[in-house]
Amino acid sequence: MSDVLTKIQNWYQSQCDGLWEHGHGLTIGTLDNPGWSVEVELKDTPWEKSVWEDLVFERSPNDWVNCKKKGSEFKGYGDVNKLEFILNHFLAQVSRT
Repeated sequence: MSDVLTKIQNWYQSQCDGLWEHGHGLTIGTLDNPGWSVEVELKDTPWEKSVWEDLVFERSPNDWVNCKKKGSEFKGYGDVNKLEFILNHFLAQVSRT
């Protein structure tokens, strides 16, 4: 298993307290342009009210990322090669705050 998947699994497990996982979580999906979406509900976590810088770039139609935290939710989107990049960006944010 890749390092980023192990870290995401560990992060998710560390949030599971018998309550949080019933109403919140992490979703990885696909986009039709094509690309990836990663959405993480941060309500009732230490990061719920933290402020994160947006990470947005579009170098070409096949090289782009848009990661933002709005309210208590992280939303990351990117081209088909950016899933690991988005997950690593999320992990970097939760490890610094």
